[in-house]
Amino acid sequence: MALIEVVDVAKSFPSRHGTIAIMDDISFEVADNDFLAIVGPSGCGKSTLLRLLQGLDHPSAGEIRFRGKRVTEVSHQMAMVFQNFALYPWLSVNENVAFGLTSRGWSKEKIDAQVERYVSVTGLVGFEEAYPRELSGGMRQRVGLARALAVEPAVLLMDEPFSALDPLTAESLREEVLQLWRDPGLPPEAVVLVTHNIEEALLMADRVIVMSRRPGRVLAGVIVNLPRPRDRKSAAFYQLTDYVYSLITEGSTGSHSATLKESKPSAAVSGGTPLASSAASAAGAESKPLR
Repeated sequence: MALIEVVDVAKSFPSRHGTIAIMDDISFEVADNDFLAIVGPSGCGKSTLLRLLQGLDHPSAGEIRFRGKRVTEVSHQMAMVFQNFALYPWLSVNENVAFGLTSRGWSKEKIDAQVERYVSVTGLVGFEEAYPRELSGGMRQRVGLARALAVEPAVLLMDEPFSALDPLTAESLREEVLQLWRDPGLPPEAVVLVTHNIEEALLMADRVIVMSRRPGRVLAGVIVNLPRPRDRKSAAFYQLTDYVYSLITEGSTGSHSATLKESKPSAAVSGGTPLASSAASAAGAESKPLR
C-alpha cells in the first residue's frame, strides 16, 4: 500500500469574479522510500497541493489517503518545512525545535533528548539559545528542518525550502538534506519537495511530477535514473533538465489532463497520451505515457 494516494483531486477558491480553479484531476502516489519532487509554473497549485496532503486544507473534489485512510484533518504523520522558515521569533532555537513535541504528553526529559538529537544532526550545536533574528537564513532553515524532523514524521513535506537562500547556502543545505535522507536511522519514510527550480528537483529527487499552468494538471511523471551524486554539468543531466523544461513550457499551454499512478519509486508511468522525448531517453530517464 502506498503511503499517500492522491485521487482525482481538484481545488478551487471563490472570488468576487467567480470561482478560480487552482488544480484539476490530479492523481499520483507516494511510496515508501520515495523522494518525489513537484515542479511547474508559478500559480499551478504546487504549494496548495502540499497543504492538501497534510490536511491543512481540503480538496474541492477527489480525495487524499494516507496509509489507506482518507485525510480529513491535519495529519501528525507529516511535517512541513516552509519557504519563509515560519519560526516563532520569541522562541530560542531549542524552543522552536521543541514546539511540535510539547503537545505529545512527553516528559521534559524525553523532549529535551529529542531536541538535542535533532539540533545535533542539523548542525545547530552552539546555537541552542539563539533567537531567529540572530541567525542567518541558512541557519534559520536548519531550525525549520530540525523542528520538522523532531516529530519523526512518516512524510516530510518541503515547500520551496531553499528559494529564500543565497545560491551557495542553498547548495550546501541541499546536500545536507540528502545526507540526512540517506541515513536509515533518521526519519522520514518519504519526502515530497515542491520547487520551481528544475535542476534542484533533478539533483534531489527519484521522481519528478511535472504540472501544467493553472488549473494545474499532471503533464508527466519522470523517473530520474541518474547515479548519485548527480553531476549537473553532465550531458545526461543537461538533457533531462531540458526535457522537463520543455514539458512545462510547451505542455502547459494546452488543456491536456493526465493522471499519474505509480506504486514504487522505480515503477513505470503508465497510461494513454504519449509525452515521451528523445531527451529523456538520452538522459537515461524512464518517462512513459500517462493514463
